[in-house]
Amino acid sequence: MSVTDPYKLESGDLAVLVSRRGGCLLGATFSGFPVMIGLGGPSSDMASFPLVPFGNRVEFNKFRFGKKTYTFQPNTSDPYYVHGDGWLANWSVEGVDDAGIELAFEHLPDEQSAYHYRARQRITVSEDTLTLDLSVSNKAAKTMPFGLGQHPFFVRTPSVRVKASAGEYWSERAGHLPGSREEFPSDLDIRTGAGLPKRFTNNAFGNWEGTASIEWPELRLEALIETTPAHAVLMLYAPSDRQDFFCLEPMTHLPNAHHMESLGGLTLLKQSETLHSHTTIQFRRHDHG
Repeated sequence: MSVTDPYKLESGDLAVLVSRRGGCLLGATFSGFPVMIGLGGPSSDMASFPLVPFGNRVEFNKFRFGKKTYTFQPNTSDPYYVHGDGWLANWSVEGVDDAGIELAFEHLPDEQSAYHYRARQRITVSEDTLTLDLSVSNKAAKTMPFGLGQHPFFVRTPSVRVKASAGEYWSERAGHLPGSREEFPSDLDIRTGAGLPKRFTNNAFGNWEGTASIEWPELRLEALIETTPAHAVLMLYAPSDRQDFFCLEPMTHLPNAHHMESLGGLTLLKQSETLHSHTTIQFRRHDHG
């Protein structure tokens, strides 16, 4: 089977465009309606991209682990090294079949990041369900902290609602870094099913049980998100100057985890050890009667 870029996956009412650029999705439609839209990444055309070898930012662009200090250089216009390397690299196509495509990427230590790892991602579509299987293997001789996640961009409608079982709400401080654990705000209590406030939102929800739902009442559609093993963190990003999208990001760790107690959920990998992330997003019609 020949492989084009982007490569189209279809099953049932769900169609997805996959690109080796950034190992990303360029869009997803359900029954012809765009449910994931290409607005992210360096060219503002990615509908979802993988977070590897960890997601979000590292304060001071450095961290100390063991007896060594590791430094980063900014990889975008953001002052911090952000979202790892995978979303900015070209992935190789390792295999294609009727259900999906498998991509791989290896990062060698460089001035931007001292991490040495190999990432793999299999993207499949089956029975209206998108599956993102992501893994990272430490190729360095030294043990290093790793994390994984996905960064999807969902279409936003005026009445869209997000529901997830989470135990913590983290405020945001300067530099888009997590602040402190606080009470859930009344306008963003995702535990009971929250609409999106019109204010700027960029918060982490901790002690997440790994499942969430998105409901679009106007479209009579919903999406069910599930992670295995259950990811502990769900990020919600919704800018105030754009009302057409929001991001709901499953992550294995907190932002700025390198500077947190117990490494904020990051996993220590010895050489050749692998961390896995399995995320499914099932789209379906929802009749409100």
